[in-house]
Amino acid sequence: ITNKLLAFWNHPAGPKTIHFWAPTFKWGISIANIADFSNYNMKNWNLFSVNFAMARTGLYQLSRKIKQN
Repeated sequence: ITNKLLAFWNHPAGPKTIHFWAPTFKWGISIANIADFSNYNMKNWNLFSVNFAMARTGLYQLSRKIKQN
């Protein structure tokens, strides 16, 4: 187990790099978005605008991927 943890720690995309933490925090944002599904009365306009921007940019990136393929 120790060798596996050490290998994970020293991996080029391991926890010592941004390549690990950026997707980890993005998952946190996605989980928070899912948790907000039950909140129909959106009073936090800053949160609303961020969610809207993330949805738009994500859909744009998806459309670019679909067009490329």
